[in-house]
Amino acid sequence: MALYDLTRVLTRGTIGTLCRPTVEGLHHVPAGGPFIVAPNHLSFFDSVIVQALTPRPVSFFAKAEYFTGRGLKGKVMRQFFESVHSIPVERGEQAASVKALKTLLDILGRGDGVGIYPEGTRSRDGILYRGRTGVGWLALTTGAPVVPVGIIGTEKLQPAGRKVVKPAPFTLRFGPALHFEKTGPEHSLPARRAVTDTIMDAIAALSGQERCAKYNQSPTLE
Repeated sequence: MALYDLTRVLTRGTIGTLCRPTVEGLHHVPAGGPFIVAPNHLSFFDSVIVQALTPRPVSFFAKAEYFTGRGLKGKVMRQFFESVHSIPVERGEQAASVKALKTLLDILGRGDGVGIYPEGTRSRDGILYRGRTGVGWLALTTGAPVVPVGIIGTEKLQPAGRKVVKPAPFTLRFGPALHFEKTGPEHSLPARRAVTDTIMDAIAALSGQERCAKYNQSPTLE
């Protein structure tokens, strides 16, 4: 925990100094007990930003290759993602994704927070895409409150296709926690879809994005 706290403090300080973000609604994050953070997704840095600026620890998924790199760069990346409690997941492999999703149950069971992007992958055109139902499954299975988050402007930090990072102001808006009945894992797909759509409506209200009824698709290379 000490390493996590240190990493978060240093990251928060760096973000605050370089980007001067506007952060709203932190009081909506529950002071205790399990919770799910559900943001829109615009940038590679979104998880780092949310983890650094949320008042309680939040565990996000991260691509498995961030944990397997070689050399000094690979070691630094692995230590960083491990220190902020990121969870490795193989992108594009359904079985691996399901397994990773179930690991979130253990974290919530300990009374901690997890983060999940309902869109699945980041939006490269700024549009808010249809939410995938993993977040609905997690909310109904655990009964943990869902805190919707609207992220605005982080795509300017590193536009898609560019390697150079440029500090820029952005906004992070936490909305009121959404509460759903705890049904356990045995619930219908329509119920899961309805919960997911409710969460996406809340995210849209916070981010102000144009919406799309289709799912976002990951590019071949990222």
